[in-house]
Amino acid sequence: MKKLLAIAVVLLVAMPLCAIAQEQAAGQPKEFVVYKDRGARENHYTPSGWMGDYGDIKLNDQSLENPHTGTTSIQFNYSAKKSQGQGWAGVQWQNPPNNWGSKKGGFDLTGMTKLTFWARGAKGGELIQKFVVGGIKGTYPDTSTVEMGPVELTDTWKQYTVNLAGKDLSYISGGFGWTTTADLNPDGAVFYIDDVKYEVDSMMKPEGKKKESMPFYVYSDRSSASNHFIPSGWIGDYGDIKYDGVFKENPYLGDSCIKVVYTGKASQGARWGGIYWQQPANNWGTVDAGYDLSKATKVTFWARGEKGGERIEEFKVGGVMGEFSDSDASGIGPVILNKEWTQYSIDLKGKDMSYIISGFCWATNIDVNPEGATFYLDEIKYE
Repeated sequence: MKKLLAIAVVLLVAMPLCAIAQEQAAGQPKEFVVYKDRGARENHYTPSGWMGDYGDIKLNDQSLENPHTGTTSIQFNYSAKKSQGQGWAGVQWQNPPNNWGSKKGGFDLTGMTKLTFWARGAKGGELIQKFVVGGIKGTYPDTSTVEMGPVELTDTWKQYTVNLAGKDLSYISGGFGWTTTADLNPDGAVFYIDDVKYEVDSMMKPEGKKKESMPFYVYSDRSSASNHFIPSGWIGDYGDIKYDGVFKENPYLGDSCIKVVYTGKASQGARWGGIYWQQPANNWGTVDAGYDLSKATKVTFWARGEKGGERIEEFKVGGVMGEFSDSDASGIGPVILNKEWTQYSIDLKGKDMSYIISGFCWATNIDVNPEGATFYLDEIKYE
């Protein structure tokens, strides 16, 4: 009898202990670190995915200059020299290193509801076009893409949060990333990142698709935080195009405008050329990253020709097809440019602007510009 009582007591004591052990085994960690300090055992992912003008980037992952916590932070120096001719650059933290979806890796981060990180600029005013979680495609694609930005950094450490509530994080090989552009930082940018980690926060609620407020700029001025979309989609005879997004001579408004030179040499044999402004860069409908611009009733922009008489066959918005297609399209053309600044408008009434990844586009050809064409754009915005 005493033996049975003893066994019962042991079982009563053991049962809650087993339950606690099982709960701890099944319990989820409250955080998952991307970068804590140089060489920290808790670190996951590697900043190996250099993108765009990768030659413009210098990385120091053991900067001793005023880290947020610990002994080091990560310093990035972006020169904006357009080494690869892209006009933008960025870095993706990957698992395993250099994994663009061709290797199986990644982590199951189900239950994490936000990613937080600390950042500062060397001077303040540095503009990061976006910070991103996930987004890697390929044979083994990430289960989500979440972006935040643009962000204007200060010269002191500030914490930023990417809301991940309600997102499918069951496979994330692109743990963190950033991109910026030469237009936003024409003189380059030096900035620092520290203490990047995923966290469980029960207060985070899923974000719905935000309807963007108007006006919504494609291009306001060089280095403007209000700029959206990237002029990355060069089409047709892309070798015939020269693009300068920080041209300072005679802008319509502000201290800069866009200068485009189309030589009409048929470098790729197409006899036509153009540029799409995309979100994110080089998105031909493969990335779920559109803006809800349903409040817009028109797109306005100012344009002028170098000589006058330059003919642009079409200015348009939307129209890119793919897995994540633009919800609609609208355009005007052909347009014969004046030598003086002239405002043009694309009517959006009755159009579905709820999902737009290609915010603006122009196209022209050799037949209507046999000697090429030089023209200027400014103040491109949805209203």
